[in-house]
Amino acid sequence: MSPNPQPPELPPLRDIIRRFELDARKSLGQNFLLDLNLCRRIARVASPLDSASIVEIGPGPGGLTRALLLEGARHVTAIERDSRCIAALGELAEAFPGRLTIVEGDALELDPAGFTPAPRRIVANLPYNIATPLLIRWLGDIRNYQSLTLMFQREVAQRLAATPRSKDYGRLSILTQWLCEVRLAFDVPPQAFVPAPKITSTVVHLVPRAAPQAPCDQADLERVTAAAFGQRRKMLRQSLKSLGGDTAAIMATAGVEPTARAEELSVPEFCALARAIPRRAGD
Repeated sequence: MSPNPQPPELPPLRDIIRRFELDARKSLGQNFLLDLNLCRRIARVASPLDSASIVEIGPGPGGLTRALLLEGARHVTAIERDSRCIAALGELAEAFPGRLTIVEGDALELDPAGFTPAPRRIVANLPYNIATPLLIRWLGDIRNYQSLTLMFQREVAQRLAATPRSKDYGRLSILTQWLCEVRLAFDVPPQAFVPAPKITSTVVHLVPRAAPQAPCDQADLERVTAAAFGQRRKMLRQSLKSLGGDTAAIMATAGVEPTARAEELSVPEFCALARAIPRRAGD
C-alpha cells in the first residue's frame, strides 16, 4: 500500500487537542508529539508498514497514528489508556476506513499480540515512566514481533545499545542485545513535544535475532545480571555470592575470570554464567 495524501477533512492536531480538551497529564506520562514530519520519520524507521499488522501504544491525540496511516500502514491497532483520547481517535478511524482499530486499555496489562494477526510490529512514543517495564515484558515474547520501533529518553536508549566496558553497559543492554539487534535511529529534541520534557528522546529500532546470542534461560540471565550489576564496582566473585552455590566453581564452569567485573563481560559470557548458576527451588 503506497502512502496516502493527508485527507483534507483531517484537522490540525492542536485543534483536536483543544476541541477534546486533551491537555497532557503528568500522571499518565503524556508528552504529545505534534510535528507530523517527525512522526512520519518515526513511521519510516518502522517500515515496511504494509506487510505486517502495526500496534501503537499510547497514541494520545493521534499524531504518530496519522503518520503510520499516511506512510502506508495496512492496519494500525492503537492501544490507549486515556479515555479522553478515544473519541478523537475515532474521528481518525473514520478518515481511514477499515485501517484503524482502537483498543481502550492499559498496555501494562494487555498483550499486544492478542489483538492482531501475525506478522506484527510495535511502534510507539512510550511514556517514559513505563517504557522499560514494557520493553522487558515484550522481550519475553519477542518472537511475536517482526520489530519494535520505540521512543525512549536518550539515556535509556544509550543503555540499550551500549557495549562492554562503557559506562552505559548494564542489565538492560544485555537482556535486549541477547535477543535483538539494536539501532539508534535519531534523537528528538524536547521542544518537539507538548509539553516539552526536560530531556532529549531517541527513537530505537529493535529487530529480533533469528536465535538468541547464546543459549540460556531468561529468568536465570535476569538473576545473574541483577546480582552482577547490583554491585557493579566489585569483582564478580564477590557480587555473584548472592546467587548461592560455589562462586568459584560457577565462574570456572562459565570460563569467566574470577577477577572480572560485570561491565567487562560480553552477552555470551553472561549467558554462560546463567547456565552455570544453581537452579532455585521450584524452578
